[in-house]
Amino acid sequence: MPPQKTPHRPHDFMGGLSRRKAGDFTTDKRVLALVGMALIVGTGGAFAAWVLVSLISLVTNLVWFHRFSIAAVSMAQAPRSVWMVIIPVIGGLVIGLMARFGSEKIRGHGIPEAIEAILIGGSRMSPKVAILKPLSSAISIGTGGPFGAEGPIIMTGGAIGSLFAQCYHLSSAERKTLLVAGAAAGMTAIFGSPIAAIMLAVELLLFEWKPRSFIPVAVAACVSICWRPFLFQAGPLFPKQFHMDLPWWGILLCAAVGIVAGLQSGILTTLLYKIEDLFEALPIHWMWCPALGGVVIGLGGLIEPRVLGVGYDIIDGLLNGSILPAAVLTILLVKAAIWLVALSSGTSGGVLAPLLIFGGALGWLLGLFLPGDPGFWALLGMAAMMGGTMRAPLTGTFFAVELTGDVSALLPLLAATVAAYAVTVLLLRRSILTEKIARRGQHITREYGIDPFEFSRARDIMIKEVDTFPADMTVADVTHFFMATPKTHRVYPVVDGKGIVKGLVSRGDALRWQQDGTLADQTLGDLVSDSSLPTAHSDDTVGYVADLMLATDAGRIPIVDAENGELRGLVARKDLLRLRHSLRASETERQPYFGSRRQMGEGHLGEGRM
Repeated sequence: MPPQKTPHRPHDFMGGLSRRKAGDFTTDKRVLALVGMALIVGTGGAFAAWVLVSLISLVTNLVWFHRFSIAAVSMAQAPRSVWMVIIPVIGGLVIGLMARFGSEKIRGHGIPEAIEAILIGGSRMSPKVAILKPLSSAISIGTGGPFGAEGPIIMTGGAIGSLFAQCYHLSSAERKTLLVAGAAAGMTAIFGSPIAAIMLAVELLLFEWKPRSFIPVAVAACVSICWRPFLFQAGPLFPKQFHMDLPWWGILLCAAVGIVAGLQSGILTTLLYKIEDLFEALPIHWMWCPALGGVVIGLGGLIEPRVLGVGYDIIDGLLNGSILPAAVLTILLVKAAIWLVALSSGTSGGVLAPLLIFGGALGWLLGLFLPGDPGFWALLGMAAMMGGTMRAPLTGTFFAVELTGDVSALLPLLAATVAAYAVTVLLLRRSILTEKIARRGQHITREYGIDPFEFSRARDIMIKEVDTFPADMTVADVTHFFMATPKTHRVYPVVDGKGIVKGLVSRGDALRWQQDGTLADQTLGDLVSDSSLPTAHSDDTVGYVADLMLATDAGRIPIVDAENGELRGLVARKDLLRLRHSLRASETERQPYFGSRRQMGEGHLGEGRM
């Protein structure tokens, strides 16, 4: 006679949502459908980037140079006059009106709003955001706002992915994948940085590292980079080869630049939210704040017109050494000041390009006293500022490599970005991106780790010595047992003569049966035998057991033999909490390994002698 199999199947309760036999990944064939959708979303993100950049250039040409053109132009050519103050104020007023009567989500630099949509909004964005965000950003940057286009395009590309996903029957996790795919495609199209865009998705937006999300996001970025030569240009945005030949101790200089950039990042982040608090304390509606920020933008433009707008020409000048030291210092101070005030006022614009300028300018100035080309140290400052401020060191590293095409700078860049990352993580509780979300009452953790529930097995946490009731025990005996023994377990498994679980009996069941006198002679086997009783096996993951509890609203899951169904143990909810506690203890309890082993050995010997 073949061995008896347990009749309970995972899909009886789980609907296929959890795995009995755990593999390396949870990804299934649905990823192929997401890949197909990512092809469309990646194309949409690339064209959305072109539309945004064209709108910025159009507004810039119209308001500053009075011509209808989408050609890129440097603000260094803008004439100094009273209009340099009035135009940013008008732009800020328009942004305020659009935010109040259109959508308040267009305020800010876009990435916190994308994170909120992912973590809180079920990865759903409205069509209104997809239209108003690029339009408001184009007006803000085109009228002099010292911002970049990457934040708005991340939100706009994300909105395209989210809207496309909402047309189909997809889960929240699948919508998130397409939202982030659109965001990565938009960033790739503007900067020509597919690897950095993918890393930004992993470090900042996905909040996971799974093939289900990673593969479609990577596909969208690859699609976008294929479109880029037709929409923008081929090759790096700022091609430059430094060919630096640093001595072995030169890596310490790179780390030092990163530390300085990390301190700079901490100061700017702190000042940004201090100034934002001042704006919120003003006795006026927030709609007028962007216009007040526009006054400061205009005054800064009178000092140095190049601080207005995106400032890609500044980045190019820093890398190629075409800006004088005095001008670099002026740009750093003035652009930082107007950026802090303008972004705090609640207008629309991105932070990435300004961060590159701040870090690049400081790195360039430090490079005047360091060996080699100051442009090389400017590049390190850019990457370190980006990696430290956004808490995304790998993104900052690969972004700088892809911007210039200089792969030889990879190791120095990594040293600088990791140093900046360490400084900001230790100095600041939150980044410039998550602080805004925290102020809205939402806490975000950006650390990834292995789920202990998926890493552990039921045999690791189950109660092995289980008190049971025999199936031929009568109801009268059960009720007498509970009445005569106050300190008992709340639930007991019922097993037959072969040790096979028939059901569970609780104290509440006994009290209910006691009220019905007709059940006194009934056996437990007759009353509780239930072929749909949820059970698990000892080699099932704890995650499966926990999901089984949730799916069946059961507080305890019997662990049975996979071959014959015999009871092997019992898992209760408190056992899941103990596992959580053990994980916390592994991170907080510290002791020397060798000393502890010697002490443990002596302790066991002592116990053996007692």
